[in-house]
Amino acid sequence: MPQHKSCEKRMRTSARERAHNRHYRNVMKKAIRRVENASTAEEGRAALREAVSMLDRLAGKGIIHRNRAASRKSRLHRRIARLEEAAQ
Repeated sequence: MPQHKSCEKRMRTSARERAHNRHYRNVMKKAIRRVENASTAEEGRAALREAVSMLDRLAGKGIIHRNRAASRKSRLHRRIARLEEAAQ
């Protein structure tokens, strides 16, 4: 247990921030899963728009690293391109 008041406060704020970040990471994973599970290219593009927006917001807030966001966006774009290619 903390010995100082400032450490007690730090524990409280850390717990609050951890819960906040965990929530947004789960939201991000759901958005990514929607893109990965899309059956049509149109459905995938709509889900991709939401996922890219979410990844950019989380990278801007520092919840995930900006390079991780970029690589995930790239992977999702490739997946949608494959769906579009298969549809033609």
